[in-house]
Amino acid sequence: MENEYYLEMSGISKTFPGAKVLDSIEFNVKAGEVRALMGENGAGKSTLIKILGGIYDMDPGQGTIRINGQEAKINTVQDAQHYGIGIIHQEISLAENMSIADNLFMGKEIKGGALLNDREMVRRSQAVLEEMGLGVDARTKVRDLSIAKQQMVEISRALLSNARIIVMDEPTSSLTKTEIDQLFLQIDKLKKSGIAIIYISHRMDEIFEIADSISILRDGKMIGTDTVENLTQDKVISMMVGRELSEIFKRDGKIDVGEVCLEVKHYSNKKINDINFSLRKGEIVGFAGLVGAGRTELARAIFGIDKVDSGELYINGELVNIQNTQDAIRHGIGYVPEDRKTEGLFLMHTIKYNTSIVVLDKFIKNVGVNKKYENELTGKYADALSIKMTSPEQKVQFLSGGNQQKVVLGKWMAADPDIFILDEPTRGVDVGAKAEIYQLIYGLAKQGKAVMLISSEMEEIINLSDRIVVMHEGSVTGVLDNNETSRARQEEIMWFASGGKENAKN
Repeated sequence: MENEYYLEMSGISKTFPGAKVLDSIEFNVKAGEVRALMGENGAGKSTLIKILGGIYDMDPGQGTIRINGQEAKINTVQDAQHYGIGIIHQEISLAENMSIADNLFMGKEIKGGALLNDREMVRRSQAVLEEMGLGVDARTKVRDLSIAKQQMVEISRALLSNARIIVMDEPTSSLTKTEIDQLFLQIDKLKKSGIAIIYISHRMDEIFEIADSISILRDGKMIGTDTVENLTQDKVISMMVGRELSEIFKRDGKIDVGEVCLEVKHYSNKKINDINFSLRKGEIVGFAGLVGAGRTELARAIFGIDKVDSGELYINGELVNIQNTQDAIRHGIGYVPEDRKTEGLFLMHTIKYNTSIVVLDKFIKNVGVNKKYENELTGKYADALSIKMTSPEQKVQFLSGGNQQKVVLGKWMAADPDIFILDEPTRGVDVGAKAEIYQLIYGLAKQGKAVMLISSEMEEIINLSDRIVVMHEGSVTGVLDNNETSRARQEEIMWFASGGKENAKN
């Protein structure tokens, strides 16, 4: 009798010093199935996949792996490849200055006598590229390919190694919508050819579009597996975090909205056109729009990163002239950028360094540094934000995405601005970290801070915002009230985000 599951991982456990990160995991995948693997950061997803890929050993005597009904002894990466397992990591690991063919055969080159058989490697590479539907020459340098096509090359490399199980870890994190659609077409082809696919992503809408079934890990335990048809997004989130979606967005008490503290009048430059809006103390104003709507460009203009050609900015009723970021900081504005890794953090430096960088003047006197005050400051915000770290001296690059984002927020909370501009504050973080960041945003509003919230997640915009400003191609197309008695609807927001105007809608 043919085995029902192509991959069977049974009783898998893994213990690191002081912590059991996987506890008797059962994980089975059929041939031709797309299985989503979901869970918060730290749930055990990466550890499970590293055991499958031969990077980690499982606890001795604690489990078995079977491939197509036969027990597989996987102790190295080469063992995993021998059993037809290909892992495509989030960070693309191709040699950019080498050709596609050279990348596909790296480490397993075909030789013709004493020399490499380049012609045969190019021929075989071209065949697999055509099978993938990639209209490129195998001799093309990888650096000349888009990120999406580089990802297809990674998949091609797995296929060339005769992979029958392919793991994709956050494969769409750097792709556009069009490129994601192309990737999904290729996944569908792989599925039809009988390849088992394990798909890891935080993007719920993608999971429900591409997956056949979903397995959910929490705190090192397998919480459950079911078909997509039997699950909802709310149910998946509840299984991931152990609480209902309504609790994630729950506000602790009413927040009193005060007087106007920031007013933008007729702001314009090459990217934004005649922008008008205001923020009140204790108010969260969401900015919605499609890619290219101009929301980030508006934030950068307000914070003094980009030049403004015309318009006025008032803070607490006073006309101010912000020419650079130092002017913005001096006037009580803080900015958490969209790309935290390149614009918001010094990744090679410590948590302490990043938290204190904006407020150096508070603990540097002449040439001396008040280390005690610096340590107290870092400790205060690390505790307040529940940053998971080994110590304040830990380098930020080794933190999870959610904890990195908390460090950026901590940096600005230490500076204590009156106005926070948050650009995609939960991008790339898991559901649990999102819930914590939402509570931090509510906490800022309760303190009387004004929050300008930019998000591409409709759920965030609708559940967090008191008002919603919608932009399209650099202009404001609509402003919607979003209070308890008058909730904005997703259809309304999309109308304005697609270029619909208030008067046309009415």
